[in-house]
Amino acid sequence: MNIYKSAEDYLESILFLREKNGNVRSIDVANELGFSKPSVSVAMKKLRENGYIAVDESGMITLTETGEQIAKKIGERHRLLTRFFISIGISPETAEEDACRIEHDLSEETFEKLKEHLSEEHSL
Repeated sequence: MNIYKSAEDYLESILFLREKNGNVRSIDVANELGFSKPSVSVAMKKLRENGYIAVDESGMITLTETGEQIAKKIGERHRLLTRFFISIGISPETAEEDACRIEHDLSEETFEKLKEHLSEEHSL
């Protein structure tokens, strides 16, 4: 599953908004990410064409199975990295920003080892 970072950010935002609000529309994504509605519309079209989302007749966005998998993976990375950065004394704001940058580029091996390390730390 090799997709662009921006697509991962959109999918993660859709998942977050769905968990927060129940329903997701393009305008919600635009507001969440601070992008223009036309930019988000273009992105939603590409995500739909690539099979990551579906949009119903009323404009509600849902993640496909593939889109859901990607969104959950990126969301997990984001939460874990944010938690880790905060635990080592980084401010929550900076931790969020840095996690968002790193979540896309971190290797699976490094992520799994970090996850193991944090699990062991909490079980002590």
